[in-house]
Amino acid sequence: MSFDGLFTRAIVKELNDTLKSGRISRVNQPYPAEMIMVIRAHRHNYSLLISANPSYPRIQITNTPYKNPAVPSKFAMNMRKYLEGSLLEAVSQVDNDRIVKLTFSNLDELGDQEHLVMYVEIMARHSNISLVNEKTGKIIDTIKHVGSDQNRVRLLLPGATFRMPPKQDRVNPYLPNQGYTDLIKQTDDVNELAHGLQQYYQGFGRDSAHDLANRLLKSDDLPTTYHAFLKGFDYPDPVIVKTDRGKQRFNAFPPMGVAEDQLQHFDSLSELLDAYYTSKAEADRTKELAGQVLQVIHTELKKDKRKVKKLNQQLDDARKADYYRIRGEILTTYLNKLKPGMQTIELPNFYDNNQPLKITLSPELSPSRNAQKYFTRYDKLKTSVAYVNEQLKLTNAEIDYFQNILSQIDLAAPADVQEIKLELEEQGYIRQRSHSKKRRKIKVAKPEEFKTSSGKTVLVGKNNLQNDRLSFKIANKNDTWLHVKDIPGSHVVIRDPHPSEQDILEAAQLAAYFSKGRESDHVPVDYLPVKNLHKPNGAKPGFVTFRAQSTLRVTPKLLKK
Repeated sequence: MSFDGLFTRAIVKELNDTLKSGRISRVNQPYPAEMIMVIRAHRHNYSLLISANPSYPRIQITNTPYKNPAVPSKFAMNMRKYLEGSLLEAVSQVDNDRIVKLTFSNLDELGDQEHLVMYVEIMARHSNISLVNEKTGKIIDTIKHVGSDQNRVRLLLPGATFRMPPKQDRVNPYLPNQGYTDLIKQTDDVNELAHGLQQYYQGFGRDSAHDLANRLLKSDDLPTTYHAFLKGFDYPDPVIVKTDRGKQRFNAFPPMGVAEDQLQHFDSLSELLDAYYTSKAEADRTKELAGQVLQVIHTELKKDKRKVKKLNQQLDDARKADYYRIRGEILTTYLNKLKPGMQTIELPNFYDNNQPLKITLSPELSPSRNAQKYFTRYDKLKTSVAYVNEQLKLTNAEIDYFQNILSQIDLAAPADVQEIKLELEEQGYIRQRSHSKKRRKIKVAKPEEFKTSSGKTVLVGKNNLQNDRLSFKIANKNDTWLHVKDIPGSHVVIRDPHPSEQDILEAAQLAAYFSKGRESDHVPVDYLPVKNLHKPNGAKPGFVTFRAQSTLRVTPKLLKK
């Protein structure tokens, strides 16, 4: 089931029952298209997530932790100004549409009672959050500004008059009607009936329409079946349905014809949405926050790969240095045969059984200068080899560094992206903000913690700053350190000086999972005591050298936390 009008009705009832009369204590905007209000209701703090993310728009109570950006957005500041300290009077739905209305009461700057309304539109890429002054109808702010160049009919800008989205010519299914009886007379095909229900009724998603169509076609009492289906959204039994192909969908209650072993039940709709959306939304948020980081990395990688190509070409040229030395020596030997103004000369090559060798000359140069020209070219190529090899080594190391960061982003949480961005700022790849403004330092998060089957603690660094902190600040010298061999990956530490072979195997599987080789079946992993690690002076974050390691091959696997 999608987050359609029927599911919206169910979640609105849950939110109203839980949050009504609660007081807003904090407002945050952890991600560009999402806000969280902490509401104190019934002696409990609830985090209300309101998302206008085009891929995962929704409204729910969440238990998923989040991290605020260093500098709050203008929208967040406005929401704090108008909503913190206010009372949530009610949560309601506009008709049976995907529009949720939150009504707040507060005191304005003069101490007069003020009523504000927040409209949450859950409509894919058109999703938005708008705070409106109920008395004037003027928009205070929206999380997404929509100007006249985007929509000539409906402006969503601070100071504009708020207008509801255009209303579709469809029937509210909760109002008295006989539309379903007319539709079922026209067809006995479930897909056609489902399509007809979607076109006739307001707020029906494809899954909801298909479920009702199934029930109506197998019913002997159409009105009872129809009203029982609608009533189910007022008394939900939240489930995630697992399909045969491994996909999942969520429903307010079990759909007809689905076996119990395909269902995962939840105590509330919000818990259901947390379970369904958390991993999907986290990945999407990470990509959103990583946009600048990825752009910088891809730009630097492109430059480095061009540089490697150029350096390899220079090495190829250097390998031909003897070409110039041989010609210089032959010219020097037969210098008396050269005449001014000659463009070419054919001389015996004493390096090849005196076979004739044709040598190109510069007619404007003297014979000795022509010979010296070949020696100069030879010397230049020979002396460039050491420099080119050093540059090639540094450039390839930088490519490995960026490939490692790309691998980290694949498994990163939004907080990890902030640390990766900080790392790139410190390395000079991303320009820092003006030093005239006081910049809040991002605190490096703790490494992620897992447990082996025997209960041993295993710590994993999720980015290079965490890797350095784990390996050289947190780990004890006798702990066991692991890392995939010769490919980018996380630093992994077993917090035990004498781990068993099974502990090492499980930690190695974890190290392989948090690496670029996570899709492979046999990944080599090095392990050694932490005391054998060394970080060279001036090395980039995450880079270490080590000695006396052992190696085993494993299949990547994630451990339990």
